[in-house]
Amino acid sequence: MERLGKNNGGYHGERVDIHRVCAASVRAARRHGWQVVALPFDGGGELLTFQRHTPVAGRNVYLSTGIHGDEPAGPVALRRLLEENRWPRDSNLFACACLNPTGFALNRRENADGKDLNRDYKHFETAEVRAHVVWLKGLPQFDIAFCLHEDWEANGFYLYELNPDALPSRAQCMVDAVARECPIDLADVIEGRAARGGIIHPSHDPASRPEWPEAFWLLQHRTRLSYTLEAPSDFPLEMRVAALSAAVLAGLD
Repeated sequence: MERLGKNNGGYHGERVDIHRVCAASVRAARRHGWQVVALPFDGGGELLTFQRHTPVAGRNVYLSTGIHGDEPAGPVALRRLLEENRWPRDSNLFACACLNPTGFALNRRENADGKDLNRDYKHFETAEVRAHVVWLKGLPQFDIAFCLHEDWEANGFYLYELNPDALPSRAQCMVDAVARECPIDLADVIEGRAARGGIIHPSHDPASRPEWPEAFWLLQHRTRLSYTLEAPSDFPLEMRVAALSAAVLAGLD
């Protein structure tokens, strides 16, 4: 499938009612035994968090979505995952449904104050990130983390792997699973970084980034294996949702 050609200078594709998406996620989560807690942040907003524990857990898994308000596929993919309830039985699960609720109302990357939340995990200038990090600090270490994103310029799906300890990689199996749902970006350079088969291994040196994304904070404080999943947002929303869902399930298989 070819790109739709709608994203000229930014995201101009399908939009979602983030409040309805999150409400559906809450209903599905509670139906399947998750604990749902709303975290208030300064300014009157709140972040929805989800936890589900199992007595036979062998690992802790983290997922986040919606840190950019012009990337609707992530929250919709989490809703689908919660509704389908195909999670592995051996995992404690922790998730955030939408880290940037004010940005979704404006259909823009930044929050209502014009701040890119995914560049604020070093300096903590935004209320949303401060509330999020306080919650994260109360959680156990994660064996694996997934940050669900989109890229309005991409020609296909790709992912970033942060794996400084050379743990068993899930990158290729995720790309293989997504390839059944969505084109893969096979460019040698994506977003200015070397790529191979839709997989990017960025520097994991914190000094290399003056502004930290969420994945960098997680790597320093909560996990040694992190995947940032990038769906191509100039393709239909349903395809992007299927791509992100398939990647998460393959990463956990």
